[in-house]
Amino acid sequence: MFDVLQLHQALVAAARPSGGEQNGIAKVLKEMAAPYVDAVTTDAMGNLICHKKGKGKKVMLCAHMDAIGFMVTGVDQRGFLSVTNQGWHDPAEIINHRVVFPDGLSGILRPRERAKTLSRGWNDIKMEDLYLDIGAVSRAEALKKVKVGDMAVFEGAPRAMAGHRIMGPYADDLIGCVVLLLAMERLKPSKYDLYFVFSAQEEVGCRGAQTAALGIRPEIAIACDVCGTDDTPTEEKQPQVVFLGQGPAIKIKDSSVICSPALNEQLKKAAKKAGLSWQDEIMIGGGTETCSMQMSGPDVAATCVSIPTRHIHSPAEMYDRRDVEQAGELLAAFLNQ
Repeated sequence: MFDVLQLHQALVAAARPSGGEQNGIAKVLKEMAAPYVDAVTTDAMGNLICHKKGKGKKVMLCAHMDAIGFMVTGVDQRGFLSVTNQGWHDPAEIINHRVVFPDGLSGILRPRERAKTLSRGWNDIKMEDLYLDIGAVSRAEALKKVKVGDMAVFEGAPRAMAGHRIMGPYADDLIGCVVLLLAMERLKPSKYDLYFVFSAQEEVGCRGAQTAALGIRPEIAIACDVCGTDDTPTEEKQPQVVFLGQGPAIKIKDSSVICSPALNEQLKKAAKKAGLSWQDEIMIGGGTETCSMQMSGPDVAATCVSIPTRHIHSPAEMYDRRDVEQAGELLAAFLNQ
């Protein structure tokens, strides 16, 4: 059986930023998913589409396989790199973090004018205030290792923490990919015509899911992504809603979508029948691929099953393995009913 931590570690090792999925993560996911489906194809956007044939309604389950990352935009005479973000980063939070290129070359993100940069307000630090140091002593030496357009990701592997918690980069959304694999593993012959989609380019505008949905034309669409939690210290007093370890979250809405109430009730019914826990989720900021799938046609009922995650879009995202396992069981219970 699939193990959550081992799967996440294998996927992080192959992680690629938006636009580079086909050169790493897509190959690994194709190998993992192939035994559980009838066909695996790739579209022009780079989505990996895994089809389990059935005679019933078309169901699209989607988790994005791209990662936030960095692209080289220039090299100065001393060999230091300018980089831009692929997907959203908080520049203030990634100073002194290590990144790695696909060939194993590492670097560290540093502020250009340390005292001046760090004296500014937290929210005023920009990506252009940072540079990437790969250890080169000249432009010529750096250009032997990298070129403009090369992409890098956070360095590091997921690790087991206290209790059932796991911490590492790219829970968003490789842990959603893990959930789809867990659901595949638990599938029985289903009344549905199933499409498991590992989508491309979510972090730069939810592009992959929209393209895939337009091609598949599902009647039911379920995204699997992460959501923030309300169980950490904060200056703002707010109701405690979503916690690590209390089950996957069924999305009610986020800033881009209002989910199908009827589909949510079907998921909750499946969860109750299987003895699974769940949490209700309302995400005030940000969006998911749920919106892209919902708006792909007039007859799509769409929602999202989320994994509660702390420190999203950092190199140290944290989740509870039990939430991931139950999310896989929930999707399988829904598809098997």
